[in-house]
Amino acid sequence: MRTSGNEDTVDRTVGPLRPASSGSGWARYGYLGALLVAIVFFAFVRLRLRNMPLERDEGEFAYVGQLMLQGIPPYKIAANMKLPGTYAAYAAMMAVFGETASGIRIGLVLVNVAATVLVFLLGKYLYGSLAGAVAGITYSFLSCRPGVLGVYAHATHFVVLAALAGILLLLYAIDAGRTGLFFGSGLCFGLAFLMKQPGILFAVFAGLYGLWEEWKRPFPWRNVAIRGGALLAGVALPFGLMCLLLLRAGVFRSFWFWTWSYAREYGSITSLPEAWPMLRASLPWAVRPFVIWEIVVLGLTAPLWNRCARIHGGLVASFFLFSLLAVCPGLYFRPHYFILVLPAAALCTGIGVWAVGQTVLERRFGRLAGWLPVLYFAVVFGISVRGQYKTYFHLDPAALNRKIFGHDPFSEAVAAGSYIKTHSSEQDTIGLFGSEPEICFYSARHCASSYLYTYPLMEKQKFARQMQAEMIEQVQDARPRFLIYADVARSWGTKATLEENRGFLEMAWAFSHRNYELVDQVAVAGDPEHLWGYRAYLYVFRRQEE
Repeated sequence: MRTSGNEDTVDRTVGPLRPASSGSGWARYGYLGALLVAIVFFAFVRLRLRNMPLERDEGEFAYVGQLMLQGIPPYKIAANMKLPGTYAAYAAMMAVFGETASGIRIGLVLVNVAATVLVFLLGKYLYGSLAGAVAGITYSFLSCRPGVLGVYAHATHFVVLAALAGILLLLYAIDAGRTGLFFGSGLCFGLAFLMKQPGILFAVFAGLYGLWEEWKRPFPWRNVAIRGGALLAGVALPFGLMCLLLLRAGVFRSFWFWTWSYAREYGSITSLPEAWPMLRASLPWAVRPFVIWEIVVLGLTAPLWNRCARIHGGLVASFFLFSLLAVCPGLYFRPHYFILVLPAAALCTGIGVWAVGQTVLERRFGRLAGWLPVLYFAVVFGISVRGQYKTYFHLDPAALNRKIFGHDPFSEAVAAGSYIKTHSSEQDTIGLFGSEPEICFYSARHCASSYLYTYPLMEKQKFARQMQAEMIEQVQDARPRFLIYADVARSWGTKATLEENRGFLEMAWAFSHRNYELVDQVAVAGDPEHLWGYRAYLYVFRRQEE
């Protein structure tokens, strides 16, 4: 695939791939310096915002990670359809940096820096230092945009990190022909799958690309069997080990129900007509700033007009395609799902800048003209970052959280969790009516029910009624010291599902008043749509002494 020697040379039969003076030492140091500045800048932005309240997904990951640090496996007393990789990642981050929102976000900084470096290395390996540096700089910015919820520690960040490591190892494995590298690549893709189910699509991409590369070599069948088997074994090993661990912990049945039986139902709820409004709402925010995405398109189409870009055009195009496919399972198109596309988009940006410079040189416009694409990128990048100035430096963490999520009670969850932690003992449990698992994390108290969200109970899926009955039964049997009722419609579901499940909402509301007294209520800022009373609150109830 590549030859040794100058790092900006990709197959001498095609010609040198150098925009302007990219092969010179000072230019390469300049690219690395610019990348380092971008990494430090966005790390500083993330650190400044590290105390933002956790949102729901983060609250779930943090709570289950907290339980894991206590020796309690996932799916035992808290369960959801997500695979346990991100739970384990949260547990690791909190073990090092502390069980706080700040500790989690510091861990995210390291994850993002590592992913940025891998994007750089991938671009450098394929098209040289300039393409790699531009790709890394672009990813560091796009992955920090509020439009894709990039400042929150979603599972997609961890998928990206593992998948990029897998792709880079795969390229080295193909070049070196080393079976061990194929196995290591597969391990990375297996970890990407454990972080979030759509991560398996990157393993499919790797398998197809690896098969294509082996097919082009003479007498490939033996190589395909050995190297393909190593790759497949690597992909399967993390999942297999996880299943054995969960089986030993006695939670495999619960794990299988949530991550397979229920997940299959969840993935089939949304129809194509219902998905279109969600895509139309999320996509314009995901592909901003538009000027950078124009360069993405330029890089994606570069093989059509630049002969040197064709060398790895198939790899880049297929990587971009499978990244898009990874956004699509379930047809929900939530903003943070688009983080899965950003590495491929950043790589295309680097290719676009590099390929234009290469074309300028080939047409003998002069070496100084070859730097014009770099200058153009620097200008539009600076303008794009300047457009986020208020987000990055003017708004405090709570205000930014409110701007992004509107009326969701994430700041209020901090207060509710703190109240419970102050007025309870470690042995006390809490009942949670609503989808605010972050309260369990803040309070450091076990949830009386394994249901961290009430969304599944409201959905149009065959397990909904069973889940409603089981949740109420679990809370009744546990007799928690405290009950939290999130009187915020968004914490339960859509207007349609709330109307269809009015009976369960009334049952939960009545249960909260039976043998419980209201001891605190936290008003939700902005007064979003609510179910009871005259405004939205997080109601805190305490069990009456008998």
